[in-house]
Amino acid sequence: MNWLYSFSSTDFFLIGLFIALYSLYILRTFRLARQLNTSAWGVIPKFFLRSSYLILLLIALLGPSFGEAERNMTITGRDVYLLVDISRSMDATDAVPSRLERVKYDIQQLCDTLSTDRFGLILTSSESFVLSPLTADHDALKRFVRDIRTGKAAIGGTDLCAAIELARQKFITDSSTRLNAKALVLFSDGENFGSCNRTELASLKTAGLPLITVGVGTETGSSIREGRDFVRDDSRQIVRSRLNRSFLQELARDGGGQYIEANTGQYVRELAGVLLAQQGFRIDQNRVTVSTNKYVYFLLAALVLLAFDLIVTVRTFRL
Repeated sequence: MNWLYSFSSTDFFLIGLFIALYSLYILRTFRLARQLNTSAWGVIPKFFLRSSYLILLLIALLGPSFGEAERNMTITGRDVYLLVDISRSMDATDAVPSRLERVKYDIQQLCDTLSTDRFGLILTSSESFVLSPLTADHDALKRFVRDIRTGKAAIGGTDLCAAIELARQKFITDSSTRLNAKALVLFSDGENFGSCNRTELASLKTAGLPLITVGVGTETGSSIREGRDFVRDDSRQIVRSRLNRSFLQELARDGGGQYIEANTGQYVRELAGVLLAQQGFRIDQNRVTVSTNKYVYFLLAALVLLAFDLIVTVRTFRL
């Protein structure tokens, strides 16, 4: 039998306190019985009964585990490049607290959900660059994610397809991804000013690199704060950034993937499900021993004895 928790000084103190107080109670009972010239042996059964359910409760609190069984555990590799749009439009607040902050939080949730997968991070605006290569160190990746900021100057506008091509090249040149399931996930509002080569997008299917696009924002859109003012165009009109859903849907369709909209708190689970469906080759298989916490049996036994103690009365003195 294994134990989830070990005995602490508090447990020893409670046991000692119970024994001391109950011993004092028994001594006083027998002293009173002598004065009454009678027997007080009826107190003994109650002592053993109460000691029994106290011991059972302590065992339940310690978390006993037994009934071990061996199972096969298979690990399937998945490598995912996360492409994050950091253009100024990602500062819009139609996703709370902003589009980019929402994406940063959701990426950390995704890492927690897919704890055995490797993730890489590519940032894109007018130019694209790798912030983190593929890594299984999710804590390090989360630190990178927390430091992401939007680019203040985006000369030439956002080029999302350049980031997709960069991720494709990274997969092609990285031999460690050969046997693993692979995918690209693009987080963006869909505002794109670059040119997209449909042939290159179609080649993602051939390479086994499905492109999953995540639309962040709303079609109603939002203005973008800039200090005490808002971002304005050349005619001094306030710019309103809107989600370009149709463009992201086209990217996902041409890239052999799927479009998901970040409009609910459940979409991270949906995204994780899509990635889990990408099956790679088996990269590791271990035989592990599994045991479960059986505290409930000891707890039920203690409750039965406790109920028995409350229901059944034993005459302490025989007069």
